[in-house]
Amino acid sequence: MTPSIGFGAQPRACYAVDPGRSKGRLFMEPESPTRTPFQRDRDRIIHSSAFRRLQYKTQVFLYHEGDLYRTRLTHTLEVSQIARSIARALLVDEDLAEALALAHDLGHTPFGHAGERMLDALMLPYGGFDHNAQSLRIVTSLERHYAEFDGLNLAWETLEGLVKHNGPLTDASGQGIDQYANGLPFAIRSYAQEQDLLLDSYASIEAQAAAIADDIAYNAHDIDDGLRAGLISLKQLRDLPLIGAALVEVYDRYPGLDDSRVVHEIVRRLITGMVEDVIKTSMANLTRISPQNVGEVRNASETIVGFSGEMAKTVAEIKKFLFENVYRETNVMRVMGNAEQVLKELFVFHFEHPDSMPFEWQFDLDGSSKEVLARRVADYVAGMTDRFAILEHRRLFDVTPELR
Repeated sequence: MTPSIGFGAQPRACYAVDPGRSKGRLFMEPESPTRTPFQRDRDRIIHSSAFRRLQYKTQVFLYHEGDLYRTRLTHTLEVSQIARSIARALLVDEDLAEALALAHDLGHTPFGHAGERMLDALMLPYGGFDHNAQSLRIVTSLERHYAEFDGLNLAWETLEGLVKHNGPLTDASGQGIDQYANGLPFAIRSYAQEQDLLLDSYASIEAQAAAIADDIAYNAHDIDDGLRAGLISLKQLRDLPLIGAALVEVYDRYPGLDDSRVVHEIVRRLITGMVEDVIKTSMANLTRISPQNVGEVRNASETIVGFSGEMAKTVAEIKKFLFENVYRETNVMRVMGNAEQVLKELFVFHFEHPDSMPFEWQFDLDGSSKEVLARRVADYVAGMTDRFAILEHRRLFDVTPELR
């Protein structure tokens, strides 16, 4: 029998998500004759407005500080490539893993984590702000292009993976756990009334692959950007596990190689080392746990896709190094402090003057509660790119902090 168009020829393990058995979409739609549900989701994400805005949103360095630094968009594409590689090795659905990787940062504010911290503080009286929950809000509500529904109407498995890629959010009783011990974010609580995403269980192998791909990408590429920015040096990397060994190997094999090529060589070795470790460790976990279907993956008592113990220690040391020398570097912190001020002033101004927002953001606000107004303003401000936020601040205020 000829396989259906769109389903491809890649074999899938018994524990993979089967696109032919998707739990469907919140709003019924005819199936595509040429694409699986997850290929369709991937395409909808790529064509969304939120995805395009990632081009001008901060990863570590603001977009105007240099053309070669990662943005949220280039980071997302790198995560997608790594997620597909891991999914292929584990014999699960590559398209679902790719869709989740492409969507995982849609909810980020301008100015990276600095923007998220400020918006969360401003929204604390109104339910807080969480970029992961905001990604769900974007794909289920804020994208408004389709005639028959708000959002992108993604498949259940895509929404589940987007929300739970880092693990369960609640215990069996529905009480939030870990970072959500004090309650689930607004967007997740709201959507849970529409669809049950099984928040007390683990996500699919595909979602777990996308989550670990994010860790791999930013650890490797923030090293690259830190070197490019002059915040760290090759000499400082000699004592780091995995990176130091890669540096010695490159110098021994290519004596006299120029620094830019040295950096590329160590970054590619770093990515390869982490990816191969994840694949080996995850295959061992799958053999040990032996899930016979995706339901058994969800009901497992642990994350299946991850680093070995030794690699986890290595990654922790790399993260510690990056925090001390890149993310918390004095000039980076100064710029991010100024960025927080810009975001705060934009939020407060639009909260006090909601008619200053574009018309499409003002609908149904007359007589609304402060909670509704604050959420609308947070949605508007969070959706801004770095560039638009700076231009909007300059339009509204006499002085805009220097973000360099």
